[in-house]
Order: sequence, then C-alpha cells, then structure tokens
Amino acid sequence: MCDFTAVLAQIKPKLGCVADNLALIEERISQAVADKADLIVFPELALTGYFLKDLVPEVARRLDSPEVLRLVELSRQISIVIGLVEVTDDYRFYNSSLYLEDGAIRHLHRKVYLPTYGLFDEQRYLARGERFRAFDTRFGRVGMLVCEDMWHLSASYILAMDGASTLICLSSSPGRGTEGETLGSAGAWQQLTSTTAMFLNCRVLYCNRVGFEDGVNFWGGSEYVAPSGVSLARGRLLEEDMVAVTLDEGALRRERIFSPMLRDENLFVTMQELRRIERERGL
Repeated sequence: MCDFTAVLAQIKPKLGCVADNLALIEERISQAVADKADLIVFPELALTGYFLKDLVPEVARRLDSPEVLRLVELSRQISIVIGLVEVTDDYRFYNSSLYLEDGAIRHLHRKVYLPTYGLFDEQRYLARGERFRAFDTRFGRVGMLVCEDMWHLSASYILAMDGASTLICLSSSPGRGTEGETLGSAGAWQQLTSTTAMFLNCRVLYCNRVGFEDGVNFWGGSEYVAPSGVSLARGRLLEEDMVAVTLDEGALRRERIFSPMLRDENLFVTMQELRRIERERGL
C-alpha cells in the first residue's frame, strides 16, 4: 500500500446518450491525468444515465464492447472506476461497476441491492448481483459498492473482513427532503459514510452524480472520508465538480493502531450466530 491521489469525477451524464457520456468521461480522465492523479472515480451508471427504464437493453454494453475497451486502454494512464449497464451472453442486464487498471479489468461488481421503493424501480429492469469481494490494486486492497449496497451494513462489513482498506461507492442519489439549509439525503449519506469509515477503520471514496433526469435532481456532494470518520474533502452540491484528494497511508496506519476495531472483530462469533439465525428462521 502507498499514498495516492484520487479524483472524484462528479459529472452530469445524459440519459441514454452513451457516446456523449463517453466523450465527457474521456475529457475528465484527460484532466485527471494532466493533474497527475493516480485514480479517477465516476458515479453509478456514468456511461448511461440512471432512470433508463425501457432504454436498458439499448444502452447496455458487453465487457468487450468498444466503449469498455476504450476505457480499458485509458487505464494504462490512470486507474479508473466507472459505472455502466452491463449485458451478459444470456441477456441479463446488471447495474455494474468496473475497476480498470494497467490496461485490464481488475474487478467487476454487480449491484446486489436493487431498490424498488419511492422513486426507484431497478428490479423491474435489472438482475441482481450475488457477491461482495475485495480485490488487490496498486493502492492496496479495495472493495466496491453501488449506491443502495452501502445502506446494507453487511455489504461493507463483508468487504472489510475480506481485507479492503478502501471502500469505493458509486452513487446516483437524488436530492430529497430538507433539514435546515441542507438536503436530507445529503445529510443521511454523510452520516452513513462517516459511520462506515469509523467502525470499519476504512477509507471511503463516495462519488455521486449531479444533473436532472425525469424531473429528479441529483445532489452531488462526493466526498473522501478518512478512517477516523472525518470528511476531508467534499464536492459541491448540485454542480459538476472534480474533487481531488490524497489518501495518506500513514493516517490509515495511525487510526488502526489507535482504534483497532478491525483487529478485534471476531469473525468466528459472527459466522456462528448467523448460522444459528439461519437455522432458527428456516432461511
């Protein structure tokens, strides 16, 4: 593991316009490379837009599509995290995130928890992912989540138990409710990222999009939260932004020594009790 610079590319994708979105993504990658960043993170479904509905089959891309291969090639210059609709050989569609590095797809995560409440109807159009796995990168061990995944505490816990010291969450969170002068959804996410980082001694990179779709406004506010739970950098609300942050390995080391929650976690007890619950509930 080492210190590295990450950029949270808080962009405004166009709904269903893959070519336009790819051009915007390439522009932001070029800017991050010029600024000598090591990693760039884009939001959930950055390549396609979010409220796709019946557009899903039209905008979905295979992992060997020209658009994905272009991004893979660009990852020779900078590591890239990107969200898209993925289609498989059996014509299943997934809300997927890719980690690209050194000209290769290093990891694929398919969103496990597809919301179907309020504004959301993802399960109608998309298949669910079935796993959470940490993976090795140039910057240490990483875990990826897509938006709703992070609201299920077991997801981040599994990734931390699998050795992830950095959690990357791609999001398309609409702005909802107000609390004083801030958005309720922004406040809720800020509490979640802070709590997750603090209790798992992990760094959290959260990248949320902006812009309007179907009358819904996405709020942005992308941020880097240190393992202490303190937000060290945060993007603007409701505007495009490029949030550059340096992830300090020393800060991670100090926090894990000072507050060794992860060291003291008893995975045996956790597994034992989960198996008991499974048996007793007949799951």
